[in-house]
Amino acid sequence: MSEVYADRRVRLRDRCAAAGSSAALVSRPANVRYLAGGSPPGAVLLVGPEPDADVLLCPVAPGGEPADGRLDEALRRQVVPTGGGDPAVAAVDLARRAGADALAVEEHDLTVARHRAMGSVAPGLRLADLACAVEQLRIVKDEDEIACLRIAAEIADQALGELLESILVGRTERHLALELERRLVDHGADGAAFPTSVATGPHSGRRGHRPSDRRVEEGDFLSVCLGADYRGYRCEIGRTFVIGTTPADWQIELYELVFAAQRAGREALAPGAEYRDVDRAARQILESAGHAEAAVPLTGHGVGLEIDEDPQLSPSAMGKLDACVPVTVEPGVHLPGRGGVRIDDTLVVRQEADGGPELLTITTKELLAL
Repeated sequence: MSEVYADRRVRLRDRCAAAGSSAALVSRPANVRYLAGGSPPGAVLLVGPEPDADVLLCPVAPGGEPADGRLDEALRRQVVPTGGGDPAVAAVDLARRAGADALAVEEHDLTVARHRAMGSVAPGLRLADLACAVEQLRIVKDEDEIACLRIAAEIADQALGELLESILVGRTERHLALELERRLVDHGADGAAFPTSVATGPHSGRRGHRPSDRRVEEGDFLSVCLGADYRGYRCEIGRTFVIGTTPADWQIELYELVFAAQRAGREALAPGAEYRDVDRAARQILESAGHAEAAVPLTGHGVGLEIDEDPQLSPSAMGKLDACVPVTVEPGVHLPGRGGVRIDDTLVVRQEADGGPELLTITTKELLAL
């Protein structure tokens, strides 16, 4: 894996050189992890003018040097002792001594005070904005990254499948969410990819609903959205069910509508497709049925080291999909006072010759009565 991380740093170094900066300082934890294989608390990564100038600067943790078994073993590390100052400031001084004339920094991740401190240690070193260069590199995944996402999806499917076999009536949203997160860990996840959402009755169909003490009742819609974190990579799955009885006509109608929208969004995933066209494929089905105001604000988003990455599949998003980009497709409709439906899958964009979009989350999308 050391070669993988080294290659990623070379690509970033080339981007910086093309923009007029001979070195880069990466401080956002997910970006540090992408380039270094791990992100100890408080660590920053200096990508120097030459590969041998790359160094991970870490503050000393209470128990000694932070440990992360996935760190690139070939990457030089430097510990900034307690009381020795900010690792980012120390990295700026290292860049100056390595001969850098300009240093690209992640301004979107820095406070004003930290940026000023970095500038004061090397007044002759020009600080440029790295912007979201690392996030852009992260959009297209390699097959090892996709393999981690595939395992994360399998874990989430297993956890959800086991929940569906248990008794649900009378249990609270909060209890079910906690049980799902425990099952994720039981099946090998490092943890939940994000706070698990369990929404019942009038809460169902809400995006990002925080579980409450409401108890599951017969006839409820039950919407569940969860994801597993496996080796830092995060997936997402969302399903909607009916509790304890045959679905009502309005529930069947709404479910079939959202299912049709989700299918249209999945089928629109292809290399070269505009982000907003994927959103439009799903959204126009909901809008034509009169649910423009009740629909979720975006159809999907990228996933990886973070659960919400670029690209954003929304009405105003600019850009085109590439192959090997994992995204969610998650349309939904929430009717105030009644509830709603959300269906959410994680997929990988693939060429048509490779079979088209690869579905990672495979739990049935049939409207089940549990």
